[in-house]
Amino acid sequence: MNSPYDNHEWGTADDSWLSAFGRVIPFFLFFLLVGVGLAAVYLFFSPADGQAEVVAAVRSSGLSAPFSKPVPPQPVVQRMAQSPAPLRIAIISGHRGNDAGAVCEDGLTEEEVNFAIAQRVVEDLRGFGIRTVLFDEFDERLYGYSGTALISIHADSCEYYHDEATGYKIAGSYMTDSTLLENCVNQAYSSRTQLPYHANTITPHMTDYHAFREIGIGTPAIIIETGFMNLDREILTTENGIPAQAITEGILCYVNHVRGDVTDALAGSS
Repeated sequence: MNSPYDNHEWGTADDSWLSAFGRVIPFFLFFLLVGVGLAAVYLFFSPADGQAEVVAAVRSSGLSAPFSKPVPPQPVVQRMAQSPAPLRIAIISGHRGNDAGAVCEDGLTEEEVNFAIAQRVVEDLRGFGIRTVLFDEFDERLYGYSGTALISIHADSCEYYHDEATGYKIAGSYMTDSTLLENCVNQAYSSRTQLPYHANTITPHMTDYHAFREIGIGTPAIIIETGFMNLDREILTTENGIPAQAITEGILCYVNHVRGDVTDALAGSS
């Protein structure tokens, strides 16, 4: 049985409006919550009354700290000073272990003369606490040797040429600057022995001495002819402590120049 209101459309319109309103409510609530959240954040982080004006005044006066502070570069300082390499002196006894060298009529050999002087130099340097190694002429240990200095000790001919065949001579390595070592030994030897410098008999065997090419680059080296075995025989044999001391003083002169005045301290501790 039909109701008088069965054909009335009002109820249908109300249902549609309510359905649409129900769909809008979630969006409305979301935006409401977002607005409330933003307001809360704003209120929480906003400065108190008058604080903003103070901050603005400080910034305008230039009292505000910069965002970044320039830091000047700092030099890198080594915590501990690097200690110098230990003193190491090499002495070559000319011709030893190879041949006799120059030979006198009475049998005196250059090898004997060289060895006697070289031994005394080694003993003197060790007396100062300096590590000193004695090498033969063609010692295998010479190859690549690295040290403070190397000195090769030789003597000149036993033949009589003329009255001017007396004196000593020195040649320095061309592989490493040996000028200071050469000058120190030259001055000490001249002063101590009173022998003349015989420069005009320096030979290619001295300037191109084999050990200069064998030792490590960076080690100053010289070869010294201590005197002629004829006219200078006495100082080279019975008084060989004089040339030995002269060579030692020259080496110490060099050591003091390159390492400071160390020989007094070394002597005191020995």
